[in-house]
Amino acid sequence: MKPILIEEVQDILETFENKELYFHLETTSGAYAAQNKEKLAVGAYIRNGSLQFTNVKIAGSGPFRVGFKLKEGWMYAEGLTDYQLDDGRLLMAGHDDSGRLAIAVQLSYTPFD
Repeated sequence: MKPILIEEVQDILETFENKELYFHLETTSGAYAAQNKEKLAVGAYIRNGSLQFTNVKIAGSGPFRVGFKLKEGWMYAEGLTDYQLDDGRLLMAGHDDSGRLAIAVQLSYTPFD
């Protein structure tokens, strides 16, 4: 993965506009927070959801946030630090200072395994 370059990732995201996509969205504080009784462990996981967005914007100065304008609302992810594009699939992820995964967003034209 590479650190997010906002202009480069914005250009990639725009290639997915107005297309039928599969998405993966995952967040976690998971075991990292569970070890600390003062923190609440939280997480969310969606795999192979269907998505079509008409507009997309990545913003921030790092970590970054990305918003997807849907037909009837918005999808939003925050805390993104890195990305990679492989075989037409975009992976954006957010890692903490220790390199642990906190958030992942993937877009693909085909379902994920």
